[in-house]
Amino acid sequence: MEKVPLTRAGYNLLDEELKKLKSVERPSVIKAISEAREHGDLSENAEYHSAREKQSFVEGRIKEIESVLGRSQVIDAKTLSGSVKFSATVTIVDEDTDEKKTYQIVGEQEADLEKGLLNMKSPLARGLIGKDEGDSVEVRTPGGVRSYEILEIKYI
Repeated sequence: MEKVPLTRAGYNLLDEELKKLKSVERPSVIKAISEAREHGDLSENAEYHSAREKQSFVEGRIKEIESVLGRSQVIDAKTLSGSVKFSATVTIVDEDTDEKKTYQIVGEQEADLEKGLLNMKSPLARGLIGKDEGDSVEVRTPGGVRSYEILEIKYI
């Protein structure tokens, strides 16, 4: 079984989501199904079908999160240093536009580009991993080849 790398923050977020799904969402869906059944004929009961769809989603998400947490390997960034690795917070500058960006390299389950959480399997992350401060990196993106310089690497 393949291990799923997670940061401590990513693990905690998934754990909180799981608790909410089990303690809030699941009982809410069960109640909605029960109320919809009281309306009679289930074959044309839109409320019932909607509640069943939500139940399917909630149960599927619970199984997915339980699987990820069961296979997770929490990486503590504070114990790492040196070149870019999983959980590193990296500040880069686009060598063409001089635009600075900061990303933390995280696992697939916790990636969110808008929050600066970069999927470790993305072309940019793969290009950064193993590099040091001051290194230039060429990354092939859907928009063409981009060049970045690594300004700073932190493990926080």
